[in-house]
Formats: sequence, structure tokens, C-alpha cells
Amino acid sequence: MAITKERKNEIINEFRTHESDTGSPEVQIAVLTEEITNLNNHLRTHNKDHHSRRGLLKMVGKRRNLLNYLRDKDVSRYRNVIQKLGLRR
Repeated sequence: MAITKERKNEIINEFRTHESDTGSPEVQIAVLTEEITNLNNHLRTHNKDHHSRRGLLKMVGKRRNLLNYLRDKDVSRYRNVIQKLGLRR
């Protein structure tokens, strides 16, 4: 269920805004999106795993808050992240 260290580093390298960036909203949103995708796949096969479902809902809420923050702070960065991750169709 958890993403590997290598995959997380790939995501950070793709979405970072400068060389030592690991905590910008873009990076956090991208990492959460990867974790949400993995957890969705897990819940498709284990549909009675309610503890993991609660964790999924918390992650979705956290990503939503980060997206709202980014949208209010800088709309162009928000649109760029949405387009790169394929959210909002």
C-alpha cells in the first residue's frame, strides 16, 4: 500500500520547484495522489477494510485542503498541478 522510497523520490523530482524542495504544495499533492491511487486499488480487492478506507478519506481531505490553498495562493500553479496529475476532468 505504501509507496516505495524510489517512487516517492521520482515524484518529488518531477514536481519540485527548486533543488531542495520536498514540502511545497505541488510535491505534497503529487505524493498524496500517488498514495490515494494505491489505496484505491487496495480497496477494490479488500472492500471491507474500513480502517484503510478511513485513511483514504483523510488523505483525500488533506489533498483537497492543499489544492484549495494552492488555488487561493497562485492559480497558474494550481492549474499546472491539476493538468499534470490528471485531476478534474
